[in-house]
Amino acid sequence: MKDFVEQLRKHWVRSVLNVVVVAFFLVHVSGYISFGFIERMENLAYDVRLLLTMPHTKDERIVIVDIDEKSLAEVGRWPWPRITMARMVEQLFGPYDVALVGFDVVFAEPDESSGLKVLEDLAEHELKDNETYLTALERVRPELNYDKRFAASLADRPVILGYYFSVKTGKDDALRTGQLPPPTFEEGFFRGRNIPFPVADGYGANLPELQEAAAGAGHFNPTTDRDGLVRRVPMLYEFEGDYYEALSLAMARAVLGVAQVEPVYAGDTLGSESYTGLEWLRVGNRMIPVDAEVRALVPYRGPKGSFPYVSAVDVLEGRVDPAQLQGTIALVGTSAPGLLDLRSTPVQEVYPGVEIHANLIAGIIDNMLKEKPAYTLGAEFVIVILAGILMSLTFALMGPGRATLVTAMLAATVIAINAMVWIQGNLVLPIAAGLLMIAALYLVNMSYGFFVESRGKRQLAGLFGQYVPPELVDEMSDDPDRYTLEAESRELTVLFSDVRGFTTISEGLEPRELSDLMNHFLTPLTQVIHQHRGTIDKYMGDAIMAFWGAPLPEPDHARHALVAAMEMVAKLDAMQPDFRAKGWPEVRIGVGLNTGSMSVGNMGSEFRMAYTVLGDAVNLGSRLEGLTRQYGVDIIVSESTRDAVPEYVYRELDRVRVKGKDKPVAIFEPVGLRGKLDKATRDELAIYEQALKLYRSQNWDMAELQFVNLQHMAPFRAVYKIYAERILLFRDQPPGADWDGVFTFKTK
Repeated sequence: MKDFVEQLRKHWVRSVLNVVVVAFFLVHVSGYISFGFIERMENLAYDVRLLLTMPHTKDERIVIVDIDEKSLAEVGRWPWPRITMARMVEQLFGPYDVALVGFDVVFAEPDESSGLKVLEDLAEHELKDNETYLTALERVRPELNYDKRFAASLADRPVILGYYFSVKTGKDDALRTGQLPPPTFEEGFFRGRNIPFPVADGYGANLPELQEAAAGAGHFNPTTDRDGLVRRVPMLYEFEGDYYEALSLAMARAVLGVAQVEPVYAGDTLGSESYTGLEWLRVGNRMIPVDAEVRALVPYRGPKGSFPYVSAVDVLEGRVDPAQLQGTIALVGTSAPGLLDLRSTPVQEVYPGVEIHANLIAGIIDNMLKEKPAYTLGAEFVIVILAGILMSLTFALMGPGRATLVTAMLAATVIAINAMVWIQGNLVLPIAAGLLMIAALYLVNMSYGFFVESRGKRQLAGLFGQYVPPELVDEMSDDPDRYTLEAESRELTVLFSDVRGFTTISEGLEPRELSDLMNHFLTPLTQVIHQHRGTIDKYMGDAIMAFWGAPLPEPDHARHALVAAMEMVAKLDAMQPDFRAKGWPEVRIGVGLNTGSMSVGNMGSEFRMAYTVLGDAVNLGSRLEGLTRQYGVDIIVSESTRDAVPEYVYRELDRVRVKGKDKPVAIFEPVGLRGKLDKATRDELAIYEQALKLYRSQNWDMAELQFVNLQHMAPFRAVYKIYAERILLFRDQPPGADWDGVFTFKTK
């Protein structure tokens, strides 16, 4: 496993490219940015699955009464007189005994073909005084009111009318004709759900008297995708806050005898109220799966002709075999090109719109609609992540042949899983992004090439391989010209760590045991430093010197160094049981950190050179490590390191003058991340800060009281005892009015 991880580190450039590819597809999958070519490929993949799995059978339960070219030639151009439509309805429910009639046409304007309006105009003007004319007009008026006669034919019969909504036409000029049916759900029903329903700003509905006579109505608006194909139909449309059902939904309800549609939310099926999306519409014991915009996928059975067609004129003239229509659902629509209800679909370029609704009605009744809920996006996200991780992990370790085999197997697995859930689970799982990402990762990795990648690494390894960890050499290989061994001045962070009481430890062990002990703790501590992008300068017996910020520039060098120092202490604590099991003594370290300007580069003599850091800031880091023994803490950082990593809370230990330095420095112990400290620690720090202020203002009595309290709170903390002892000393030998609170150390 260790070698595996090491190999991955050596191929970081390849990994970065892989991450970019994966991130590109994740951005699309997450919906932040939609890339058109991926969407087109997804639609194509959907169409392929649909075409390969369509049953290609004819459903005799739904018959399309077709206003075709033959009907137009015999009856006349559309629209036909309403008296003709009334006769059609009477034929369908009379001799043919159909169970339900639906109209995929709209009757939005009054029918004046009978001439009644002209006769009424004469009665109001030229013949208003002619009693014989007026009497005759009243007698024939009911016969000539074709709209009323059509309405009478609809009354008390299961007839569902159709109408349409207009979208994005502009609120001011949106056409609104006819009368909408009562909404399926009234305004406010979905308040707080944040469901992106399709919203209409106009409509073309049926005449009020027709709508009131009919059993119901539904809109026949399909959704046209970007490629111009119809794959979905909105089950609900929003208009002025109310929600209206589709024609197919209204007809399915009528067939099933269900009075009301019930919404089923994602949280209902997942057992969590936090998921507010609409996932299903329940019609009795049928469930209609809908997508995020409340659209249902059309379950195409095959090309045109998946349902029986009868010519409308043959129905009018009684030329259809009654057995073909008896007990069926009659859907009146048109396949005539001139009537503009032909659509492009995945199954056929020119497809009657009326048959789209027939497919949906059959799918709802059979409970066989494909499901593409919102959570499939999560599944697609997981597939992209897992495939991306697998390919990124394996490509770095494989040659072109094996990488090709892995790619083919992974793509085949994704296709197989997708096909399985499509066929067995009726679930539409997105596939295009996953397959395209697999192909893109394959091309990127093959194009990059092992030789191109290794050439830059060899150049840098010759310069820095003996000084810096392999991870940084890999990262530097991206731009090798930026790095040289020449000395330069930079702001860096230096770390010194040393084992406390190492002389005593070494005297109690045999040379071989001592060597094993040093290897046992130096190796994991070095790994921690490498993991946090540090450069090991040198080992000095039991001590480690490391720095951050060179040769690879690192803006967060202080934070990386501090986190590494804290993990080194934690790592060593975790190793103590292992030491005891081996019979070794307890090993503790002190760590000093300082951030400042240092000289870094290849330094030494003509006999030996080393890539190292020099300067006063380096010396101070070494002194701070030595002070950890004095204050009984694991880590001491300088004021500059503290300022560079403000997200941590620190305990100010003292203001000191270290040996060899005249300028005093403030020293700090890192405590933990802000917002992560418990109340007891925060209270202790607050009391300590107050005690330190009292001490520096020479208020010895109050300061002593506070430090005594602190010793009771944390008797293990040596710094409280140090200050208590200093106060006793200063009572006898006051430091003077000009005292700056600085303690001077005479030794390292």
